[in-house]
Order: sequence, then structure tokens, then C-alpha cells
Amino acid sequence: MKNQSGNVTLFSFDKGQGLSEHTAPFDALVQIIEGKAEIIIGGAPHLLETGQIIIMPANVSHAVYATERFKMMLTMIRGSND
Repeated sequence: MKNQSGNVTLFSFDKGQGLSEHTAPFDALVQIIEGKAEIIIGGAPHLLETGQIIIMPANVSHAVYATERFKMMLTMIRGSND
């Protein structure tokens, strides 16, 4: 789902796959749906597993690495600064 307010994306990774380090202009919430992953935020690693949630703050570098097969839901809400 994607519109002006934000987007919700479901990702699926095999062991060893991931997303390279990058930044985003909005906060994003990641929920691990199944499996385990390492989420690196601002250089700090976080090991997450099924059912756990973490927030990736806007403009802070982050990366995702599958320590085993996993699925995650990413929710990004585009807020207004008004």
C-alpha cells in the first residue's frame, strides 16, 4: 500500500540477503513477521525475531541482514511539519 500519507510494504528475505545501508526522510516501523534478522541503526546492531518491532528514525543510516529466512512489514508514515 502506498499513498500520500505513507506506505506499508511486506519484505521477504532468504538467509544472507538484506538491504544495504541507507537513510530515509521519515521514521519507519519494522515488525518481524517470521524468522530472525539483524537490523543495524546508526551503526548499532539489533537482533530481532518473530513478533518484535523496532523504529528506524528518519535520517539515521540503517541496514537489514537476514540471519535466517525472515519476513518483515515496514510501515512508513509521512508526517507533516505544520
